[in-house]
Amino acid sequence: MKFTRFIVDSKEHMGVVTGEGIKEITGDLFGDWSYTGDVYSLNEVKLAAPIVPNQIIGIGANYVAKKEDLPTVLPEIPVFFYKPTSSVIGPEQNIVIPHGIDEVKFESELAIVMGKEAKDVSESDVLDVVFGYTIGNDVTAPQYFHQDGHWTIGKSFDTFTPLGPFIETELNPLTVSVEAKVNGVEKQNSPTDFMIISITKMISYLSNVMTLNTGDVILTGSPVGAEFVKPGDVIECRIKEIGTLRNTFTRA
Repeated sequence: MKFTRFIVDSKEHMGVVTGEGIKEITGDLFGDWSYTGDVYSLNEVKLAAPIVPNQIIGIGANYVAKKEDLPTVLPEIPVFFYKPTSSVIGPEQNIVIPHGIDEVKFESELAIVMGKEAKDVSESDVLDVVFGYTIGNDVTAPQYFHQDGHWTIGKSFDTFTPLGPFIETELNPLTVSVEAKVNGVEKQNSPTDFMIISITKMISYLSNVMTLNTGDVILTGSPVGAEFVKPGDVIECRIKEIGTLRNTFTRA
């Protein structure tokens, strides 16, 4: 089932994407909800980010170029970072390159949406606490990385976390590929089994450090091929089973 948030007449709505269009729903996305009876076509709405995250956690340097490069010994402490919820935008919104920033990178990623509170979850139970999956673009300004390895500022600017277009709940995250095109040219295309820290290990590890809550979004890392982009470039992040997240870079 594909869930989305959309705007009609300046009002936000939630809906389920079907062959008939977007069927509006009301209630708790993670609990009890029901159809309102209203149906909209995709071309008469403006899609928003499919979720307003509770918090956003990302993992860094999590893909290899080919499966043979996967390390036999995993990092003892994976590289995680936070992104502010104020950085979230939806499909077709502009990614703004702020004044003073020379270059930014796109990073197409599979994004996990947590559906339940999770603490000390075993790897075998991880997928039971996940609500669904969407696409994230972890836009990054490396010139703001701290020399001691702090990444947060370089990933925190407004508009630096596009999410969308939908949340897919019926997906095997271990068998999909993460893709990206810039101005129609393919730059990234890797299956998720090229991840160094797998999705199950990632969530289990995090849940042993902190309580993960309903509505948390976890960015699972970006494949090899992320590049610097400039104003006017169009980025399309794609996971076939979810859809395409399209945004344009612009100068502030």
